[in-house]
Amino acid sequence: MEFVFLAYPSHSELRVLFFLGVSLIYTLIISGNVLIVVAIQTEAHLHTPMYYFLGSLSAVEICYTAVVVPHILANILQSEKTITLLGCATQMIFFLGLGSADCFLLAAMAYDRYVAICHPLQYPLIMTLTLCVRLVVASVVIGLLLSLQLVAFIFSLPFCQARSIEHFFCDVPPVMHLVCAKSHIHEQSVLVAATLALAVPFFLIATSYAFIVAAVFKIHSAAGRHRAFSTCSSHLTVVLLQYGCCAFMYLRPYSIYYPKQDEFISLVYTLGTPMLNPLIYTLRNSEIKGTLGRVLTRNYLSQNN
Repeated sequence: MEFVFLAYPSHSELRVLFFLGVSLIYTLIISGNVLIVVAIQTEAHLHTPMYYFLGSLSAVEICYTAVVVPHILANILQSEKTITLLGCATQMIFFLGLGSADCFLLAAMAYDRYVAICHPLQYPLIMTLTLCVRLVVASVVIGLLLSLQLVAFIFSLPFCQARSIEHFFCDVPPVMHLVCAKSHIHEQSVLVAATLALAVPFFLIATSYAFIVAAVFKIHSAAGRHRAFSTCSSHLTVVLLQYGCCAFMYLRPYSIYYPKQDEFISLVYTLGTPMLNPLIYTLRNSEIKGTLGRVLTRNYLSQNN
């Protein structure tokens, strides 16, 4: 049993443009996130909880895009744009699992900022390396477990004879649209799983920032307030980007389905957000900018020597 993807352009000129565009963005995603991981690993002064979480987020982004983008590029070049049932389920498990891990990692980063701003004296005692590792591992494991349960439920439902997916890859809304036995219970079950993966970490982020804002307003100096807010601005920007797209796609009844609109939104959170994350953290962080400059300079000098 195979699914056929229908979202790809049929004209050869459009296929070439689409391939070049996706290839360029994917190159920027990989290079930007790899540079951040290398910079954090090589520079001792960046071995802090905040940068450990940032490096982990970049590593997850690399894996997250690797699940679908090479498959998209291969499909652009192939005449038969198909995927097996098992291949589709596997792609969905890792795509949704790593996407959920992203959300839980952002919640862990919000908690780190909360401890740094609200409990600065206890920060080294609370945010130990052991706790950071546990939070990262828990984020990935919980994300993959939630995804595994959701995908197992979806693929236990009967699919219709028409197996054409109006999408670039296997995602929940287009695959759910192929299920024949549509019922309120099925829809609610999928929505509950999506809510656990999205709404729970968002609630944790919102709670952390509520305490942060309360603490910042108690700071008397304007410079102190600005410094406290500046450490959170990059994280907040990424949260808004990530949750804006994902909430639109997953936190809605799956009977409400807009293929063309969903195709565009899926490209934004599959390509746009992972590409923008390194730029946002780099442009708003002088330490990262300086470190990346030193890493690139060292590599350039070593190649010339």
